[in-house]
Amino acid sequence: MTRVKRGKTAHKKREKLLRRTKGFRWDRKSKERAAKEALLHSLSRKFKGRKEKKRDFRALWNVQINAALRQNNTTYSKFMGALKKKNIKLNRKILAEIAKTEPEVFKKIIEFVK
Repeated sequence: MTRVKRGKTAHKKREKLLRRTKGFRWDRKSKERAAKEALLHSLSRKFKGRKEKKRDFRALWNVQINAALRQNNTTYSKFMGALKKKNIKLNRKILAEIAKTEPEVFKKIIEFVK
């Protein structure tokens, strides 16, 4: 029975693993065992992170809109309710962007809703 020399294959496998953990902290970027464990954890948390990102941004937009509304003597909940009644379909991302970059336009939107 001939023996199988796995040096090249094993090395490629290790290099592939370490390439995927490039940028990790401490030993997790350079030591095979630590890198493998770190990679398993990071892969399982990747899905969760993508979902959390959406939540975080929506919360940020809400805060930005509310801050702009408070400067114009109204509240977030009243404004959003009025938008729905007038059937204006501007999403929070766009509203936050307008509030930040175009305060005069945002003021006109508030006046129209009232």
